[in-house]
Amino acid sequence: MPDKKLKIGEILVAAGLIHEDQLQQALKSQNQLGGTLGENLIRLGFITEDALLNALSEQTGMQHINLVKVEVPSTIQRLVQLETVRLRRLMPIGFEGKRLVVGMVDPTDLSALTDVEFQSGHSTKPVILSATHFEQALAFFQAHGYGTVALKLQPEKEPKRAKPEKNLPSLLETLVSWKGQDLHLSAGAIPSIRVDNEIRRLNLPAQRPAEIEQMIHGIMTAEQKRTFQENLELDFAYSLNGVARFRCNVYRQRNSIAFTARHVADAIPTAAELGLPDFLREFALKTQGLILVTGPNGHGKSTTLANLVETINRERKANVVTIEDPVEYTHRHMNSNVNQREVGTDTLSFADGLRHIFRQNPDVIVIGELRDYESISIALTAAETGHLVMGTLHSLSATSAVDRIIDAFPASQQLQVRAQVADCLLMVFSQRLLRRASGPGRILAWERMSSSLRVRNAIREGKVSLLRGMMQTNVEELVSIDWNLAELVSTGKVKYEEALKYADSGTYLNDLLKVRGVFK
Repeated sequence: MPDKKLKIGEILVAAGLIHEDQLQQALKSQNQLGGTLGENLIRLGFITEDALLNALSEQTGMQHINLVKVEVPSTIQRLVQLETVRLRRLMPIGFEGKRLVVGMVDPTDLSALTDVEFQSGHSTKPVILSATHFEQALAFFQAHGYGTVALKLQPEKEPKRAKPEKNLPSLLETLVSWKGQDLHLSAGAIPSIRVDNEIRRLNLPAQRPAEIEQMIHGIMTAEQKRTFQENLELDFAYSLNGVARFRCNVYRQRNSIAFTARHVADAIPTAAELGLPDFLREFALKTQGLILVTGPNGHGKSTTLANLVETINRERKANVVTIEDPVEYTHRHMNSNVNQREVGTDTLSFADGLRHIFRQNPDVIVIGELRDYESISIALTAAETGHLVMGTLHSLSATSAVDRIIDAFPASQQLQVRAQVADCLLMVFSQRLLRRASGPGRILAWERMSSSLRVRNAIREGKVSLLRGMMQTNVEELVSIDWNLAELVSTGKVKYEEALKYADSGTYLNDLLKVRGVFK
């Protein structure tokens, strides 16, 4: 046991987050008061819990999970005895594929997983769990019983929102504190932020063109200013020290500058936090073919793609090359190498980056957005020649994504392209983010079209439209978003009116809800 404690301490000292004398003080406190080493370091003020979790994740290569963002069903709880949960300070979370995800307050206590595997009968995947959330879970079990009801921790009370001021750092801080997605600045308009896909005006006066220009020029480099002057629009990434990273776009409208900044989370959310289905992991670990993540702008495509890349990074030994505009989530090299190239900084365009990508010896090619004929053409060639290719595409459904690819080519080439797509397409995953019924935040709804004989034949013969009808026959490879929406409504996670906005067929959605007993 002492060796285990020292191992955590050594990790933190090696990461430069604590000093050796602080480690010794925390170990002394632990011997006197009990608890984990991390809890004592936090209590003594030597490290914050977020810094501790990030350091352990960085050094061990494990993810850390936010227990507030997931629900642990009673059936999952019963896989591990409560005594083991208490003594080992761990928590069964759910399944990722066939593996049981186990949250651990002490991620170095891997011997505890033997107990879990023996009791549950499943192989395990350890993730790091906050000690604070673990104690909240024990209190929940004390009040509601263990293995009787689903564990759902209440989120902490939302901190007091920052009061916006008329400068860019303050506006970006407001975006983060309001848990917003985007900041919008435009001449003659009141500054606004997008929260849960709704625009909200800030309590500030409308901005003059000169004010916006001064603010935006203040965060751009000389090279970025020159590029913007030449092209009249520019995408770039920006980090505000101590606050967050942002994906920015500056453009001209009515002869003045306008600006949009999207908040990019520092940590890549886990599949459980995003609500991603288990089958995505299985597709991400395939070695050849094309995977498309589609949907409207602002509905989480880039985040889903980043999660798939992180799955490969953890579980494959591969060379991954990404081309992004701009780089949003940064990946640390784990079992794979992840080389991230930014359009405008590391390569001139998606097409230029892809044109030379085969010389970089990639196993996996990740394209931030499939935009044009040349990019799509190279992506299909790469998928046909032994590479796994993943990318996002703007389309309203899984089936329309195929038509979007075909239509990018001249009519004389479309027959050949249909054959290419039919042969190399692994899956189209189309997603939407809907407002939660229970309060703030959004929840994922999705539809799936994956490869099968009937799907390949429909693509090859130019009969993709027929696949939408097949989606109502409930076959495994064709799952309509309406089916997913019905699940969300029947379980109370989304209101019917919200689901109806995103339904492909309101009639089919109603039929599915009747089967589930929601409508009589």
